[in-house]
Amino acid sequence: MNVALRIAMWSGPRNISTAMMRAWENRGDTAATDEPLYAHYLLETGVLHPGREEVLAAQSSDWRAVTRTLTGPVPEGKTIWYQKHMTQHVLADMSLAWLDGLRNCFLIRAPEAVVASFTQNRPDAALWELGYEQQARLFDYVAERCGTPPVLDAEDVLRDPEGMLRALCARLDVEFSARMLHWPAGPRASDGVWAKHWYAAVERSTGFEPYRPREPKLTAFQMQLAERCRPHYARLHQHRIMAAS
Repeated sequence: MNVALRIAMWSGPRNISTAMMRAWENRGDTAATDEPLYAHYLLETGVLHPGREEVLAAQSSDWRAVTRTLTGPVPEGKTIWYQKHMTQHVLADMSLAWLDGLRNCFLIRAPEAVVASFTQNRPDAALWELGYEQQARLFDYVAERCGTPPVLDAEDVLRDPEGMLRALCARLDVEFSARMLHWPAGPRASDGVWAKHWYAAVERSTGFEPYRPREPKLTAFQMQLAERCRPHYARLHQHRIMAAS
């Protein structure tokens, strides 16, 4: 592969986004960047996440400067730059024009599972914190300008990691590598400073966890939140890519 490829993977919280970053970084030809717009999000919204001050100290909170970097030279002399992004980090007043310099992909997860997990730490979570509306906005922008981008559902990936990663690589015109399926346990230098608060499970992992059907028991508030997310999830879900049979 001769031309640098900048992959922006757009996910909401409590998904398999960090495991997906591990898979790509383990290829050997790929540099990884972890949630580069997190500091801007924390500063502008004022949300009190664990490690907030560490994140603000570790990253630039100027989204314009950050996005200029993200569309610039690929780090470490690699040919692929995998950027793990959270959709809720893209605030309404931010221009989306910088997305034109990236290959944008979307990682979705059923809202019931996301809400059940996210509200353990944020019991009064607002809809905008879950990123579904923002993900739909980003999808529409990319689809209008470049055609329908790749969409992966976390359940499909966990059911068939190799098949789904092969399908994604094919869409991106990248050769699949079996190294994407397994990686060494432990932290990575590319992990954000917030890893100690959120990444314990993925640091123990050596690959994608087996799929386990879950039917979380939701409170009335959680059910209402999930129902408000579902139309955005359903719309992207109909565009998801599937593994070759």
